[in-house]
Amino acid sequence: MRLLKSLEELLYEILSWLIFYPMTFWRAFTRPLSMMRYADDELEDRPEDQYDDTISPPLFLLITLLLSQALSTAFPSVAPSAEVNALTHSQSNLLILRGVVFGIFPMVMAVTLIRNKGLILTRSTLRPPFFSQCYVAAPFVFLVGLAVDCLLIPADRGLPYAAAIFLGAVVWYGQAEIRWFQRDLGIGGLRATGLFLLAFFVAITVALVVAVGVALELPRWLAPA
Repeated sequence: MRLLKSLEELLYEILSWLIFYPMTFWRAFTRPLSMMRYADDELEDRPEDQYDDTISPPLFLLITLLLSQALSTAFPSVAPSAEVNALTHSQSNLLILRGVVFGIFPMVMAVTLIRNKGLILTRSTLRPPFFSQCYVAAPFVFLVGLAVDCLLIPADRGLPYAAAIFLGAVVWYGQAEIRWFQRDLGIGGLRATGLFLLAFFVAITVALVVAVGVALELPRWLAPA
């Protein structure tokens, strides 16, 4: 009976995503600042009452990455190398890699806020801004993933679309982050823009280092023992 009860709860939770995921995505895309404030407020509630009308921020980001990964299979793409095939033959491997790479963006933004607030960086101080950032990072990484899919279309046919989508994603993400820094730090637009550009540069650099590191280590990991 306990097993059946657990399966019942799991089924209900998964099916509820069909309703609450689109609602959460729409709210995060159209009202990112409001959703970041909402994430902060929800952490003050009892655990069982948190995010009752949305999907929790880290889970929202994970589901978005999963959907982005599924969407990638619908795009024509240049043939990947044997090493990439070996890494991505398991969908879970690819999802973990995407999660690590794209999770760097909300983490760097959260750390930037904490440092500029003069707070000590701990798990408890990092949690609220990181949860807030997951809401705004999800639409951004979805658009970036779509831009990469367009970029990999053979014969560079998707290059203009990739550039337009990526530029739009950065502009949308930038305006949300700049307003977030202004609100939470009580600073002007110029300084908030500088903080965003610095944090964004750091996040892209770290993400590229991680991606290149994985690519360089693949031959050694795949070599027979």
